[in-house]
Amino acid sequence: MENAVTVEVINDEAALADIVEALVEVDAAIAALEADKVLHLAAARRIAQVRESRQSVDTQRRQMEERSIAAEIAVATHVHDSAVQNQMHRAQILVDLFPATLDALADSRISARHARIITDAGSGLSDPAARAEYEETVLEYAMRENPPRTQKFAQDAAEALAPRSITERHAAAVRRRRVWVDDLGDGTSQLTAIGSSVLMHGAMDRLTRMAKQVLSVAVTAPAEGGCGGDEAAPSGGAQAPTVTVHDERTLDQVRADLVTDLLLAGRPSLDPTVDTVSGGLGAVRAHVSVVIPATTAAGIHDRGASLEGAYPIDATTARTLMAGAPMWERVLTHPITGTVMAADTYRRPAALDRFLAVRDIHCRFPGCRQPARRCDRDHTLDWALGGTTSACNLACLCKRHHTLKTETEWRAEQLPDGSIRWRTPLGRVATDVPERYVVFRPDPGSDPGPPGAPPF
Repeated sequence: MENAVTVEVINDEAALADIVEALVEVDAAIAALEADKVLHLAAARRIAQVRESRQSVDTQRRQMEERSIAAEIAVATHVHDSAVQNQMHRAQILVDLFPATLDALADSRISARHARIITDAGSGLSDPAARAEYEETVLEYAMRENPPRTQKFAQDAAEALAPRSITERHAAAVRRRRVWVDDLGDGTSQLTAIGSSVLMHGAMDRLTRMAKQVLSVAVTAPAEGGCGGDEAAPSGGAQAPTVTVHDERTLDQVRADLVTDLLLAGRPSLDPTVDTVSGGLGAVRAHVSVVIPATTAAGIHDRGASLEGAYPIDATTARTLMAGAPMWERVLTHPITGTVMAADTYRRPAALDRFLAVRDIHCRFPGCRQPARRCDRDHTLDWALGGTTSACNLACLCKRHHTLKTETEWRAEQLPDGSIRWRTPLGRVATDVPERYVVFRPDPGSDPGPPGAPPF
């Protein structure tokens, strides 16, 4: 029996050793492929730069060359074109400025994450000698350490060789401050802000102090039946019975709730618009579109709704928005087929715009999810060339892809079912299909809808 157990342990260890060795080989192959991908992306950007050099001084037209190439790659690889454009920039920096790092990646001595850390931390070193010294030092460290440790080492090495002081670099970095949202699924999203370290840490400290204060206060409330109930109030003027309510949220949850409270309901301490706009920035309110199945709206089912037709939200939140929001756009859909049963809005946009927003939901360029309310209404066949202002010749395109269609050789054709067939400059075809079929069935004698709206 003991021999059997020993054999089993030995076999497990042998299998584990094989797994580890296989993973090492897979990572090595991935690193080599990543290096190959970098070379192709950098080559694509060089082609864009050559084409740009042939263009006039029109800045927008020159930018279109790179955008068009990025979109060509994006359609073929099913990636967003702006992400491809960023990858092209990073690839060229790695190829042109950090050749030893690229060689190490190709030889599988480091990972793609190591390479990105080295280029990100060292890209501000403009002096070739300093950059080469930095690369040699950090690369030696990266080949024996993991990416997190390499990141700290690379930042310190770049700091030691930086030609500008931290004050100068901080001023330049703060100019790149921004805020954006990443959708995480399950009806949640992440709000990220980049700004001065002092301000960001100060904001975090204030949120922490406020959250701790909230959690440290026990709320006293009347006990059930002690106020407004059927029970008589205690005689002799005695106080109604009370209970102490303790907040059961975690510190992180309270901080998150405070952020949304302050951003959605609070007023900024410095408001330059207060003298020109009624109420100033504090009066600004968010406008969103909610798509909700009819049975969910009625409370029959709790099938999820969606924000902007793309981001899922729970049924309770959707019904709350429906009931209380002073200005909102509503689209009621069939719970199974997704067919639009009704569309209305308090702001009453034109019927044709409403039709397009419901049909398209977002930008109709392949892979783009920019909400329709932020998009232009573009004539698929240009008006000047005989295109009509009708539903079968209009589509929602965001500024980026509207400009790409107008300024480059990208071509679009709208099919009878509302699909948009795109043809790339290289002749590749990609079709964007509407997410749902829209049905308008007006009552007899009612407005038949926008001219040219297809009966589906």
